[in-house]
Amino acid sequence: MPSCIIKSPLGFTKITGDSYGIASVTVLNSEEKVTDIVPIELEDCVIQLKEYFEGIRKQFSLKLTPEGTDFQKKVWKQLEQVPYGKTVSYLELSKQLGDVKAIRAVANANGKNPLWIVIPCHRIIGSDGSLTGYAGGLYRKKWLLEHESPSKQQSLF
Repeated sequence: MPSCIIKSPLGFTKITGDSYGIASVTVLNSEEKVTDIVPIELEDCVIQLKEYFEGIRKQFSLKLTPEGTDFQKKVWKQLEQVPYGKTVSYLELSKQLGDVKAIRAVANANGKNPLWIVIPCHRIIGSDGSLTGYAGGLYRKKWLLEHESPSKQQSLF
């Protein structure tokens, strides 16, 4: 399956996909060689991620083909409904999916999301507002939520 490595403000990012859609977008915890020529199937994803990081894009319009169980895919579909700049708790997400008792399974599916940023698992927080659990690291989750915040901190100097 075609793949490429790009540099983002949060580290090197690997994108995989084919003519059927984007299968994964993964932030890496190591330095990698940036891809010289991006496969044509991945160009739109690279452009849209760049626009997201520049603050231009608030919603992705990509054909997605993540691999997962039916339950995981159901959770990921629901994650796509969480608007840019908003957060939802794991409990609220479980309620939206129709089973408040499935909170742990929902949290687990959230953590297995293969489409970093594109399916916005970073917008899911603890019921108390805490930044609980994030496969990419809590500092990245914090950065993403601040990036999407409608009230940006401005410097006085």
